[in-house]
Order: sequence, then structure tokens, then C-alpha cells
Amino acid sequence: MRTEHLPLINAVFNSLSTICLILGYYSIRKKRELAHKKFMISAFSFSSIFLAGYLTYHYHHGSSIFPDLGWIKTLYLLILVPHVILAVVMLPLILTTFYHAFQGNREKHKKWARVTFPIWVYVSFTGVVIYLMVHQWFKV
Repeated sequence: MRTEHLPLINAVFNSLSTICLILGYYSIRKKRELAHKKFMISAFSFSSIFLAGYLTYHYHHGSSIFPDLGWIKTLYLLILVPHVILAVVMLPLILTTFYHAFQGNREKHKKWARVTFPIWVYVSFTGVVIYLMVHQWFKV
């Protein structure tokens, strides 16, 4: 299976997810609940497509070793390590937040969203930065 284009495609889906998350946040701040719901479902959909592409790519390609570029590698690892840890935590947080939203439990939804949202934005955004570092700027 040819997978060389999946990192770029995955970065696009991560970018779309980040944009939808920010627009969803903006929408709820403006009390536009339907727009908020649509943006958040879109963000979840884009993140889900990303995850499928990510798993497919790494199943076929394996891992890459970032070159030893001094402080650049240190910066890369400072971004990568929390990204990976938070990515593992993120899915249960998202599912719990969505569960409370779809159950109509606004207070629990808001409580969970306050934790979930910044983690989800961080993971989505840093996913794009990691793609750029590995596949564009430093060509691992």
C-alpha cells in the first residue's frame, strides 16, 4: 500500500480539526449553539479521519527517528512528548464531553469541555507542527 502522502493528508485533517475547534469555541461564546454543535462534530470527524490515516501510515511505515540537530531536536522532543501523552488522554475526554452534550447535561458538558478543549487544540495544532518538522523542515 502506498502511504507516502498520508502525513500531508493527516496534517490537513489536523488543521481542519483545529480550525473547527476554534470556530466552535467562538460560536458558543456568541451563544450560537447550533453552529457550535456543527463545528464540534466536524472537529471530531476530522480528528477521527486523521486517526485512521495516522494508524494506517504507521502500520505500513513504522516510526521515524528525528535527526540529532542539537537544540532543534530538543525543541522537537519538548513538543512531541506532551503531544503523545495528551493524545492518549484526549479520546476519553472527547467522548465524555460529547456524551454529556448529547445527554443534554449542560453543566457536566461545560465542566468537561473546559479540560478537553485546550488539550484537543494543543494536540491538533502540535500534530501539524510535528508534521512540518518531520516531513517538511527537517525531512526525516
